[in-house]
Amino acid sequence: MNPFLFSGNETNKDENSNQQMENVKQVGSMSDVNPVKDICFISIIGEIEGHSSLPPQSKTTKYEHIIPMIIGAEMDPQIKGILMLINTVGGDVEAGLAISELVASITKPTVSLVLGGGHSIGTALAVSARHSFIAPTGTMTIHPIRTNGFVIGVPQTFRYFQKMQERITNFIVSNSRVDRESLLGYMYDTDEIANDVGTVLNAQEVVDIGLIDEIGGFSASMNVLRNIIDENDK
Repeated sequence: MNPFLFSGNETNKDENSNQQMENVKQVGSMSDVNPVKDICFISIIGEIEGHSSLPPQSKTTKYEHIIPMIIGAEMDPQIKGILMLINTVGGDVEAGLAISELVASITKPTVSLVLGGGHSIGTALAVSARHSFIAPTGTMTIHPIRTNGFVIGVPQTFRYFQKMQERITNFIVSNSRVDRESLLGYMYDTDEIANDVGTVLNAQEVVDIGLIDEIGGFSASMNVLRNIIDENDK
């Protein structure tokens, strides 16, 4: 056999291999690796983008992308459950709360997993699922809402922030086992964060206060989600 001649099958294999390597370079994953068909995986990463666009160099999660995904999973009969993977610094409060309310209101089983951080409005996203996990090295920051830009210094502005904060607090308390007074205590603590108000809690602390259900990783989250799905099927 001439060493410089290749069969058609060998040529196709080389082309497929080259295409797969190109996919790895471009998107960091193999194109022929498909996740399970009955679980919808939703990633909440970076900063949650709301009505205003963030700078292009920022890693963002756009709520106008996430909301249709959740609705699609709820309407798709093939989808049995949703696993949310959360690693966020927070972001737009209205957008984060809108996603959280939607997750809490759907009928499909939902499980959340905090990887890295579930800070600020990420707390509401984490507790919106039916069952919540946090990785052993995960952290969560609880603090009052903030704003950027022009602020009118009038009593109406203060009342608006109060009402907004009340919405978030009520949602977190209603969707977790955390005590309201304890949550507010961590939220307004002045001794924990330098030059700021709030508290940074590690994985064991958020479980101890009832904010998150369990410490665990991906496999534990999938096992619980599968168990909830099996119970629903029965």
